[in-house]
Amino acid sequence: MDGGAARRAPRLARADRREALLDAAIAIALEHGVDAVSMESVATRAEVSRPLLYKHFANAGELLAAAYRRETTILDAEVAAAVDQATGLEDALRSLVRAVIDETEARGALLTRLIRAGARDTRTHQDQRAREGRIVRFVARLAVDELGLAARDAMAAARVLLTGLDSIVHQWHERPTADQRAFLEDLYVEVVLGGLRSVAQRPALSP
Repeated sequence: MDGGAARRAPRLARADRREALLDAAIAIALEHGVDAVSMESVATRAEVSRPLLYKHFANAGELLAAAYRRETTILDAEVAAAVDQATGLEDALRSLVRAVIDETEARGALLTRLIRAGARDTRTHQDQRAREGRIVRFVARLAVDELGLAARDAMAAARVLLTGLDSIVHQWHERPTADQRAFLEDLYVEVVLGGLRSVAQRPALSP
């Protein structure tokens, strides 16, 4: 790109510039595919020089990994916020499945492309597990309070129910209609509540 384009780019704080660069990379990935994301294409899209881009990211792989971390952080934060506002266990489960479908619909295509491009690294996996752990602990506390589960049983069950969301999302993508969405929400809540109540009625499973 020419120097004039770089000079026309507004001066931003370092954090804001980083976000703008990630925005540019994501826009290219959505419009042209992840393979089109390069240091040159992102610099051109963001109207900055390549030396400036290299001050923030060492290469395109690092840029894509940062984009994946940002998008998954936003997704998980939206899900956690929806669950935190719930009143009671059933409401928490319904809020969880609704938020997961909403956020997957908004960001799922991008995240799938980034994963296929190898953008998910050890750090992103660890960060995501930590965020999921907060939701698990919240749901487990509700199960203890409302159903009388032993704390360790509640934690184990909450982890299991969280993995079931992958199947819910997959089935919704196969048939993304309002009726299917309502059916899957009710199914998830009934299966999870039924399972938790069954666990609560038997001796503690954890040693």
